[in-house]
Formats: sequence, C-alpha cells, structure tokens
Amino acid sequence: MSFITRGFSGRGRERDDRLPPGQTLVTDFPVLSAGPTPEVDTDDWEFTIRTETGAHSWNWDEFMALKIDDVDTDIHCVTHWSKLGTRWRGVSLDTLFEDVETQYDYVMAHSYGGYTTNVPLDELLDGKAWVAFEFDGEPLDPEHGGPARLLVPHLYFWKSAKWVRGLVMMDQDEPGFWEQNGYHIHGDPWKEERYW
Repeated sequence: MSFITRGFSGRGRERDDRLPPGQTLVTDFPVLSAGPTPEVDTDDWEFTIRTETGAHSWNWDEFMALKIDDVDTDIHCVTHWSKLGTRWRGVSLDTLFEDVETQYDYVMAHSYGGYTTNVPLDELLDGKAWVAFEFDGEPLDPEHGGPARLLVPHLYFWKSAKWVRGLVMMDQDEPGFWEQNGYHIHGDPWKEERYW
C-alpha cells in the first residue's frame, strides 16, 4: 500500500530552483485584485513620498524624466502561482529616495482605489524595488496596476501595490489592507510567509 496518492509524486520533471516552496509555475499573468480597477490617466497621476518633515512629489512627466531601469525578475503570488523571467521597466526606489530624508524605518504604500500595504524601508532600497510602468515591452495594463505599480519582487506580489500613488513613512510597522485581513506582515515567499 502506498502512502503517496498517484499524481502527487511528481511527473518526472525536476523542480525549478527558482520556485519558492508551495509555488506552481504559470505562463500567463493571473489578475487578482481586492476591488474594482481604478481608471487613472497619466495626466492625473502623481507619486508622493511623505516623511515626518514633508513631501516629495512627481507628476507623470517628472517621473518619466528620472533614470529608468530594465528589470528582469521572477514574481510570486501568495495564491501559489509564480511567473519566471518577467521583464519590467520602472524607476528604482533608490532613485526616488535620493533626496528624501527620513528617520523612519517603515513604509505604507497607498494606491488609487484605497489599497494599502506595509513594507520595511530596507526592503525597498538597494536595488530591491521599483515603481514600474511597463511590463513585457508594453505600457502596464490597468488590470495589472497601470499606469504604475510598486514592484517588490522578492516579497509576495500583494506587496507590489497596483495603481500606486505614494508612500508614507512610519515610525513603526503597521498592517495594510491584506495584512489586516490575515496575510503575513512581511511576506517572504522563500519562508512561505503567507498568513499570520
């Protein structure tokens, strides 16, 4: 008698080392949202970083004049799918924080439509995060967060807030939308930090 049900022992393929535990490889780009897709025109879009001493803002044209990076990375959703080798273009958070001074260590990302998610500042700097506006050579579709979304690929994808409009610095870590509803406060896919 076998304790392994047929079909759950693998299909003769080796597991891809780029897949975190519990993840399944997809070739499409699933769409998951906490609410309706907001319509945000680039003429109305603005990105703001608010600190304990003030605010730094960029409109679309000012944002597009900043240094733009090409980003090749894997993304991992808390709902168990992973998409490998994705191609993005965006502005690094390192670039956006160049002239921002803060003593605070935590960030709440805010999106058009009201979504929020928390991220420690050190998880956004040193080449770890971008505000992305292009996916796979095309402008980012609204269903995937366009015109711009936060891209934090080393954390589960709910931390990569769609329709991002700004970051608010915080002196302590506080939960955002999904974190208040049972998702893990941090969200590392390699540690399977899915839920509280």
